[in-house]
Amino acid sequence: MRTQYRLGIDAGGTFTDFVLAERNGNVRLFKVLSTPSDPTRAIRNGLDLITEETGIAAGEIVANSDLCINGTTVGLNALITHRGAKTALIATRGHEDSIEIRLGHKEDGYRYDPEYPPATMLAPRYLRRGVRERVISNGTVHTPLNEDDVRAACRHFLNEGVESVAISFVWSVLHPAHELRAAEIVREMMPDVLLTVGSQLYPQVREYTRTSTAVVNAYLGPILRRYVEAVDAHFAALGARNPVRYFQSNGGLAKGSVVSDQSVYAINSGPASAPQAALYIGEPWDEKNIITIDMGGTSFDITLTRDGKANINKNIDFLRYRIGIPMIQVETLGAGGGSIGWIDEMGLLQMGPQSAGSEPGPACYGQGGEEPTTTDANITLGYLSDEGLVGGRLPLDRDKARQAIRDKLADPLGISVEKAAHGMFTIVNNNMVNGIRRVSVERGYDPRDFVLMGAGGATGAHITALAREIGIRKVLVSKLASGLCAYGQIISDVKYNYMAPAPTRLEGAEAAKKLDTLFGELEARGIADLEADEFTRDRISIRRSLDMRYTGQVHECTVEIEAGSIDEAGLDAIRSAFHARHRELYTYDEPHSAVEVVNIESTIQGHVENPKRMHLAAGKGADTALKGRRPMVFDASGATTDTPVYDGGKLGAGDRVSGPAVIEEVTTTLVIEPGWTADLHESGVYVITSTTAA
Repeated sequence: MRTQYRLGIDAGGTFTDFVLAERNGNVRLFKVLSTPSDPTRAIRNGLDLITEETGIAAGEIVANSDLCINGTTVGLNALITHRGAKTALIATRGHEDSIEIRLGHKEDGYRYDPEYPPATMLAPRYLRRGVRERVISNGTVHTPLNEDDVRAACRHFLNEGVESVAISFVWSVLHPAHELRAAEIVREMMPDVLLTVGSQLYPQVREYTRTSTAVVNAYLGPILRRYVEAVDAHFAALGARNPVRYFQSNGGLAKGSVVSDQSVYAINSGPASAPQAALYIGEPWDEKNIITIDMGGTSFDITLTRDGKANINKNIDFLRYRIGIPMIQVETLGAGGGSIGWIDEMGLLQMGPQSAGSEPGPACYGQGGEEPTTTDANITLGYLSDEGLVGGRLPLDRDKARQAIRDKLADPLGISVEKAAHGMFTIVNNNMVNGIRRVSVERGYDPRDFVLMGAGGATGAHITALAREIGIRKVLVSKLASGLCAYGQIISDVKYNYMAPAPTRLEGAEAAKKLDTLFGELEARGIADLEADEFTRDRISIRRSLDMRYTGQVHECTVEIEAGSIDEAGLDAIRSAFHARHRELYTYDEPHSAVEVVNIESTIQGHVENPKRMHLAAGKGADTALKGRRPMVFDASGATTDTPVYDGGKLGAGDRVSGPAVIEEVTTTLVIEPGWTADLHESGVYVITSTTAA
């Protein structure tokens, strides 16, 4: 680290987490309630809290930080609630409705459901205008651009008060001149709108994916731009000497100007840092196969790393919108501490996906919430202390929790409050286990071959129950778990993706030269961008991938290759890598069939120096941290067990806690079920293992 501090901020649906790392290895975690109506207010509140607890002025911290990093849900929330900008689309005439036709595809699980409603269009029909122009599949112009059509579209958009415009033409990636000229006209006639050009944002073959990605980017652009400007201005006023970095969905950092222009990269930026944090925390045990689960107040996020690499998705339907850019694969469920329990029309208990969020929050928050939530169940079961969350700054009311469960669930079902609470706990756990299976079993991975990494403030109460249910026998939970994503941000690199279309049969010297030239051009751009950001060449790395298929196939699969020059002999290695990848994904390959490349991509990373790892002093035995006992429920009978409670702040390296027990950290509570043991490692990580026979 070049200066004294590094600050990571992760804005979630309920809490905003702050991780402050010092040069000497001291790392501290702070939490404040999120403020969805004004996300920047939570940042100000968090900095005030840091000042209050450390005695160090926010300006001093910011001015002496080499990196201040922000992961935000602003884009995600705008997409979920459909509160983005008023967005228009200029398309090739006849293709205005491609985002509505959606290749004739209905989301998996609803394909044969005639009652399933269509997706809400981010660019409504009256704001989609076609213009006369046409480029054909070899890149030649069939119909020149009619500039009068573009001007007519602009006049219409001006009358309608449009804030953002997307431009996407057919085969524009092979001949972008029409899009670029249309963009010039839009900038001339509509200087105040935010403009997204499809062939620049996502220069890849596939018109629907490119158009949809451009529309999503345009829809979120003004929202993210206003947010970035507000955050940047606040940090500049505090004396920041370095630009604020923003975390992207691809798992890397970027400047605010990049996020403003390419807002689609910020959609899922918060949980995308979890894999990086998990790998770093698992390093002392050489753990590279990790399933990370992050349960906050609103959602439950799952990510998977295998052989040290996070799963990356491209060309996916996210919240019902096709997005082409690479994103860390995050499975998100409506299963958080605020998930509401309810009884369906068949008289069965259900949990979520609706959430009480932070306003009003669970009934036990005492802020007016009346619905029973996961957090209410956990305090009723005895897992959470009446002293409250976040070191007592958020007190909990056990009586209000019990009352909500009794009124809404227990009495209608004719069971005790304890049984109802354990039923809530079990159902929300089953929902989360099903999500874990989706990222593991359904993709060919056995979860028993992975360790489970706990993240998020609410996860600790469920971690051993989830591991037991899924068959995982080793769990890692850092003392920083409730802010793991914020921690992941401060140990992540700057990362940009550069793409190009490359429709090429993988044969002959000409194909090798074409690929070598295209990769060289992309990587020269990336290196220049990072060098302008003060990264020296020795701190820049390159990863390459190609979207490939057998000739005649409809869909491609992504194949990673080594960086370096590509010659005709090197094509054999690329073909072999494709055959192997195809066999891995689909159980077969066709080694005698011709192979073609569709798109290529270079990922350029600027490596950031990591802060020192946390180091704990040796403990004096778990008994010295025992703070009391309280009755807890561990099975469906509703019977209570007198259970020891330990102060996590008084445990040291080497201390062991055997279940049943609860360990209370400032920002999370770990429930160690019967049959599990927790050992605290010197790196500040609880290693929780099953003591029952496999």
